Parts: sequence; C-alpha cells; structure tokens
Amino acid sequence: MKRFFLLLCAAAMLTACGDSEKQLKQRAAELCQYIPDHELLQRSQDYMTADFYALLDTMFYRLPEHEAMDHEWLYYFVTGNGGTIADYEVVSVEKLDADHAVATILVRQIWEDGTPADDSDTPEEHFLMMERVNGTWLMSDFDAHKVDCIRYIANNRKEQALRDAISAYLINEIGSQYAQGEICVPALMMVHETDSLVWGDFWIFWYNRSGDTLKTVSGGNHSGRMTIAWTAASQPAAAQPAAAQPLAATQPVITAFEQTLDGAAFEPSAKRIFGDYYDVYQNMHSNASVREAVRREQLSWYVRLHSLPVRYYQDFGWSPVALDD
Repeated sequence: MKRFFLLLCAAAMLTACGDSEKQLKQRAAELCQYIPDHELLQRSQDYMTADFYALLDTMFYRLPEHEAMDHEWLYYFVTGNGGTIADYEVVSVEKLDADHAVATILVRQIWEDGTPADDSDTPEEHFLMMERVNGTWLMSDFDAHKVDCIRYIANNRKEQALRDAISAYLINEIGSQYAQGEICVPALMMVHETDSLVWGDFWIFWYNRSGDTLKTVSGGNHSGRMTIAWTAASQPAAAQPAAAQPLAATQPVITAFEQTLDGAAFEPSAKRIFGDYYDVYQNMHSNASVREAVRREQLSWYVRLHSLPVRYYQDFGWSPVALDD
C-alpha cells in the first residue's frame, strides 16, 4: 500500500513538472511558430484547439470576399505587409487554472538575415492563450482574435444572405425576361446599405457552358433601390464546425425594387433614387473596369462554390477572360 502511495506521489510530481513555467514557456515558444501570420498552415491543426482552428480555417479559406481584400487584416497577425519576419520571445506564462494559461510574448521585426527591421528597440507585446486538451497544451486564442473572428463571420454571413437574396430576386423576377442560358450569375455592386434598404448597381448575366468557358447569352443592367424585410430563418446554413457557425436568426426577403429608368429619364431617376449616394453610384456605374473586376471576382466565387470545371468567361465578339484561381 505504501509503495502504491509513493508511485502516486511520483506521478503527481511528474505532472507538476510538465506544467512548470519552464515547460510551459517552451511549449508556448513552439506554438508561436503556428501563429497564423499571412497564412494558416494546415499542420497548425495539430497545435490549436479545434474551435480556434475551425474559426481561422473559415476566415482564411471559406468566406467570399465581397470587396477586394475584405479580410486583409487576417494576414497581418503580427508582421504587417512589409516582408519582415516575426522573431518571438516568450516572456512569461501564467496559469489561469489547471487547463488554461496565457503566455506574454514579445515580437520583433527582423529581415531574413536576422538584422532588425527598424531602429526601434521596443518590441510589440502580444498574448497567446493556451488550453490543455487531452494532456497537450494547444493554442486557443491569440490577442483575442477569436471574438473578432466570430463577429466577422456573423457579419459576413449576414451580408452573404443578403446578396444571395438579391441574386435570387434578380434571377427569378428579372432574369426570366432575358434570353436564358444554362446558368445565371448576377454581378452585384452595392452602393449603400441599411437594415431595410439596399442601393446598388446590379447586372444580370446568362451563360452557356462550352468546354472550360462560360459564354454570355444575354445580360443587362438593373440599378436601383431594394426594400428588405428580415424574416425568421427557416433552416440553418450549410453545416460548419460549431465554433464557426454564428448564424443569423433571420433571413432577408426582397419586398420591392425601384429601378432607374431608360433613355433621357435615366439621370433624373438615378438622382432621385440614389439621392446622397448618387455620386458613388455614378462612379461605379460609369467605370467598366470596376464592373468587369467585380463580375470576374463574383463569377469566380460562383465557379469555385459549385465546383465547375470552368476557367474563362467570354462575351460575344470579345476574347475570353480568365477567372480568378
């Protein structure tokens, strides 16, 4: 019995040693190598809690960018975009309870040859949260980015639900009046949004697939102001890891759409409908380069989303345009 008691004590001491500040600092230094700066490494999954990795995976790879570089801030957790390398120093680790700890980290910016990136000797202070899961310490948060990610995903999904509703309205209510092809993918340029109104420069495009190219069948512009009603969601969105699923409780429905008029009536109707946002609208509407960039981006997202073996789109009489990878 005495021998059994001594063995228990020895095991307890070994466990305590594994949680010493020295051991925790060594583990924190190891985890620093997987801070998702500029990219989220796939092998990071083994060094993060499941919920934190799921959030970051969603942020980096599973959200559409409604505007160019919408979530650019993701890529700069610690270094920014100046081409420097983060040099980590774990200053201390404080255990919060048996399974949670926070590491205080100093980050200095250096070049590839190890020289300091600037003249400042003052490093940035960051905080790496650690959680013990099945006996292994993992990264569970970094500088409270988990809350930022949850909030951003929720806002992004609300925006995506709105865009999906607008696209469906354009396809069903307006696209049906065009010469139809196999696929209809609207291009949406949002001018201004409130909870109940959306002003936008909207385009309808019907396509037929020919090999690896979507060839335009028909299309046209429908600018104006849509009225939005938010109703109780009838079903959840596509399955995602629980931590990455902050779903909105309501879904948007388009209840009215006032469009600009054609011909000589276009400018007066556009000024009346867009009001204070007319200049923003006119800058969008009159810039073919911006329109084509948005069209390519949103069509590329549609192709990826539906796993279509398509690499180009082509308007009649024009050369094919490569879609984004």
